[in-house]
Amino acid sequence: MKFEKSDNGETLNISLIGEVDSMNANTIETDLLKEIEGVKNLIFDLSELEYISSAGLRVLLSMQKRMKTQGSMEVRNTNEEVMQIFKVSGFVRLLNLV
Repeated sequence: MKFEKSDNGETLNISLIGEVDSMNANTIETDLLKEIEGVKNLIFDLSELEYISSAGLRVLLSMQKRMKTQGSMEVRNTNEEVMQIFKVSGFVRLLNLV
């Protein structure tokens, strides 16, 4: 698992690549919390995300809660496999899927 980022000061784009699971979710969350300081818009691109576990879902939920206090968060380009996980877990109602 890795993530790539690009930002323009107010908007941070994060591309999650590979798998987000219990082995790497805490590290990803810690890194993201540092990255979102002062960011108004957080955009996740999941086009290259192959799998997300409940630990990964927790990271997305944590980021969304944080961004509600400082701006907004969108989840884009969700593939069919990950979208199915969002549907089964009820995250389609929790996340701002674009």
